[in-house]
Amino acid sequence: MTEQDVLARIKALVDQEHELRAQAAKGDLDPKAERQQLAELEVMLDQAWDLLRHRRARIDQGESPDGAEPSSPAQVEGYLQ
Repeated sequence: MTEQDVLARIKALVDQEHELRAQAAKGDLDPKAERQQLAELEVMLDQAWDLLRHRRARIDQGESPDGAEPSSPAQVEGYLQ
């Protein structure tokens, strides 16, 4: 997966988030379903951003970015802000 692939994934997830919010605003989506789907999207977004940061850190250290692996949902959700 290249950096462009990761960025494309992030954009697709953000687009999905916007679509969910639009559906909810129109009343086409149950609020409980919206919260659940948004929570899942947030985790996937956190993973994608984390992977991008790992790739860029490897580049800064003179290593191949292809060695970066996605972190687990538990790991990215456990980071302190």
